[in-house]
Amino acid sequence: MMRGIQKVCSHNRCMFLEPYASSLLVTCNYTSSKPAPNPQNLPRLPVPKLADTLQKYLKTVKPHLNDEEFAVTTSLVKDFLAEGGLGQKLQGLLQSRAEKHINWLEEWWLNTAYLEYRDPVVVFSSPGLVFPFRKFPTQEDQLKYAAKTLLAALEYKALIDGNKIPTEMMGKSPLDMGQYKKVFGTCRIPGEKRDKLSYNENSKHITVIHNNHIFHVDMWGEDGVLLSEDQIIQQLKKVIEQSSTPNVKGVGILTSDNRDNWAKAYQQLIKDNVNKQSLEDVERSIVVLCLDAAVGLWECPNKDARQNLAAAQTIHGSGPGCNGGNRWFDKTVQFIVGADGLTGLTYEHSPAEGQPIAVMVDYIINYLDQNKTKPNGPSAKPKPPVKLEFVVNSEVDGMIKTAQNNLDKLASDLELNCFTYDKYGKNFIKSQKLSPDSYLQMAMQYAFYRLYKTPGAHYESAATRMYAGGRTETIRSCSIESIEFAKAMLDSNVPPKEKMAALKKAINAHKDYTVQALQGFGVDRHLLGLKLTAIENGIEIPKLYTDDGFKKSAHMRISTSQVACKCDAFMCYGPLVSNGYATCYNPRNDDVNFATSAFVSNPETSCVKYRSALEEALKDMHDVILHSTPSKL
Repeated sequence: MMRGIQKVCSHNRCMFLEPYASSLLVTCNYTSSKPAPNPQNLPRLPVPKLADTLQKYLKTVKPHLNDEEFAVTTSLVKDFLAEGGLGQKLQGLLQSRAEKHINWLEEWWLNTAYLEYRDPVVVFSSPGLVFPFRKFPTQEDQLKYAAKTLLAALEYKALIDGNKIPTEMMGKSPLDMGQYKKVFGTCRIPGEKRDKLSYNENSKHITVIHNNHIFHVDMWGEDGVLLSEDQIIQQLKKVIEQSSTPNVKGVGILTSDNRDNWAKAYQQLIKDNVNKQSLEDVERSIVVLCLDAAVGLWECPNKDARQNLAAAQTIHGSGPGCNGGNRWFDKTVQFIVGADGLTGLTYEHSPAEGQPIAVMVDYIINYLDQNKTKPNGPSAKPKPPVKLEFVVNSEVDGMIKTAQNNLDKLASDLELNCFTYDKYGKNFIKSQKLSPDSYLQMAMQYAFYRLYKTPGAHYESAATRMYAGGRTETIRSCSIESIEFAKAMLDSNVPPKEKMAALKKAINAHKDYTVQALQGFGVDRHLLGLKLTAIENGIEIPKLYTDDGFKKSAHMRISTSQVACKCDAFMCYGPLVSNGYATCYNPRNDDVNFATSAFVSNPETSCVKYRSALEEALKDMHDVILHSTPSKL
């Protein structure tokens, strides 16, 4: 993938971490209305002190380098930091940018991490989120669940629109709630070299996809009254009646392809006015509802198999031969309601992080479990669903076939191993006065080292929402302390108390880095800002960025994110690098839901082995606690 001057992310995905994409174009493309920049009057994202970042950087690269390599990196850092040198020049330019922007990183990050990223959003960017499993004995049950999901989402949207969602806090600091405003009505629109976002907060209709056919369904009648649950069910029945056979030329599959491929197809489609109107209709809708075909959910032998199947459906629809064409992957939220009870959502990542989506999911699941019936309606004048027509010429037809083949290969290459670790959860970890997140991060570090006997560069996302427009900073979970801990655990000569001491030291190091990252004082985003500053000003990119220390520490073989749902749900996504693992986790009181993934085509990785190592790590850590502090249990 080329961005401006140099190739950056080769096999590395920008979605969660890889911030080292470069761009000569730094303005963001928006269409429709853009949410207000700083309605909460939050502080601006700070520019960290250069010396502090570089000192921290050296500590994070040390586990990945031998003495000779570390000496080279140290020398490069010293040169970069020298008085009157390049580092100080770039720092000054970056500080000047920060004075002119509420958030100096926001537009750069949206562009480099998302809108300019050319690999498909499927697997490489968009996560799936699996809801608790259901059983739908009849189609009526499926459609009733779908109607309730929509009503719950609209109720939640009304709270967002009315600014009634309680402001989230981190200690005494309020968090930026702007991402919530971007969840509904937002759509990504493909463009060659760079996509753009369309915000449509006043939409009144949804998009429904069934058998790859696409429909406009109004949620309010002509009298302005929200449809009742029964009326929505009737609308969905009409959709199904009009789409009884699969559409082999469904254009939704195009949204799963490489972004430049999709951009070319998009430009072909909009040459026809019918297509242009249909595309705009989807873009303006509140959400997409995918009414999926049955996939044999309850024929799976156990919960693990069901979780793997559900993860595949929410990430990529299991390819074009299953439900992969029954999607519009550019829409921020796609609710998936399968005929046999597989439910969840896929979300396009560019407008928001996972946690606002998880909060919405808990709200919806709570609504469903309480079996609420809204007192609204019925509308006296519901509008009938409208099937959106697409004129597919021979060129677009060829593009559809290409997208189908590409999605089939991509879906086949993603190995998934999703499971519930039920031996203990965060309650036990808290009872030992340990941080559940840091504890689980160290379990992943230990598991990887157990498998490969080498440090694994390890990404965890930290939300920087205490600042206006804040998105994420990288927590570099691989540390000197995490490797010392892993080595101690594997050494049978080390007594339990020493292993426990190493665990606590590693956890504390991770906690310290996490606090700094949450406050915007990590390593990665500052280094990104300095690099983009160089590119924007026509300055040669410093050698620091091509050094082994930089490349090895940024090649995140373990990509992780805690997405906490109260319900029995979990988020899942693909790895950041070709020889890496993704691990999304939802720690609950007495268990932890894990979703791991890797690429089948890479001989270095195996989710089966990684899961086994992770479960063994969690058991070993539990046993060390038992043996070193028996009186507390």
